Amino acid sequence: MTKESGLPQDAVPAETLIPTVIADGVDIVYRVNGTGAGRGSATAALNRMLRRKQSEKAAGVRKVHAVKNVSFTAYRGEAIGLIGTNGSGKSTLLKAVAGLLPVENGKIYTDGQPSLLGVNAALMSDLTGERNVYLGGLAMGMSREQIKERYQEIVDFSGINEKGDFITLPMRTYSSGMAARLRFSIAAAKDHDVLMIDEALATGDRSFQKRSEQRIRELRKSAGSVFLVSHNNKSIRDTCDRVLWLERGELRMDGPTEEVLKEYEKFTGK
Repeated sequence: MTKESGLPQDAVPAETLIPTVIADGVDIVYRVNGTGAGRGSATAALNRMLRRKQSEKAAGVRKVHAVKNVSFTAYRGEAIGLIGTNGSGKSTLLKAVAGLLPVENGKIYTDGQPSLLGVNAALMSDLTGERNVYLGGLAMGMSREQIKERYQEIVDFSGINEKGDFITLPMRTYSSGMAARLRFSIAAAKDHDVLMIDEALATGDRSFQKRSEQRIRELRKSAGSVFLVSHNNKSIRDTCDRVLWLERGELRMDGPTEEVLKEYEKFTGK
């Protein structure tokens, strides 16, 4: 297997290659308190943070090297799948690209604002779906007028009102699938510079998955790059023209979807 970074020949015309994300030798390290040192008051926690470097060893802090020296360049118009077995660093890498996690070494450069959508994305469970549509839209930088114009499209796309007026109910009454569909629908209502989707297509029936895949194709034409983390190889095949395969935090292969999936399926036996 190779670790070469490459762009599929038919993915984006060579004359229009515009980088949207560059990861240059990225290391991401988690620090885990192994001795219960995280307990206590907020003031004590702040003091521990300020003297962390001096006291990590004494405090029993364990380092977990989640992503190791990963480099790649994503280009405008690409849809890139991230695959790998559990714990391989896929979601961690996306969080770093989104600016939600610091990198230990290396650099991440982005053209525009990355947006991370995951099935655990935080919306307000005590508020109605309608209120969350507005809050989610505002959080993504949409104006109230833009949200109002696209509101019905968001609700219809999610399909959560097909069996009742659920959009007027608190989100805590939603099933996990309904909540995930609404999250995806809110995020998909805006054209993104870089859109990152973490397992969002694993929820919902085949009809919703088809609508999601079609929307991703539209986003690729009108915006920047799309990243998709999924354990569903069919979703990757249907959506992505390029795949990054992470294993134990390392970039094991980067290339055209079918080539990488073929090697990955050999590796996993699936």
